[in-house]
Amino acid sequence: MKADIHPDYHMIKVQMTDGTVFETRSTWGKEGDTLTLEIDPTSHPAWTGGTRQLDQGGRVAQFNKRFGGLTLKK
Repeated sequence: MKADIHPDYHMIKVQMTDGTVFETRSTWGKEGDTLTLEIDPTSHPAWTGGTRQLDQGGRVAQFNKRFGGLTLKK
């Protein structure tokens, strides 16, 4: 391994959106810095199962909703 090419790996604190703090090792910041998260697994709908923005129907349901009233008349 080459010397002096890797970033410094040190202890930092991570503060979650609910205020809880834990320590981990990282290359972010300096030794003892606190990383404050704006989005984390306790608050983001992707992890909490919050409201869905997508239509629950599939592609066929979307097609039928859009074009279901069309008929072929002679």
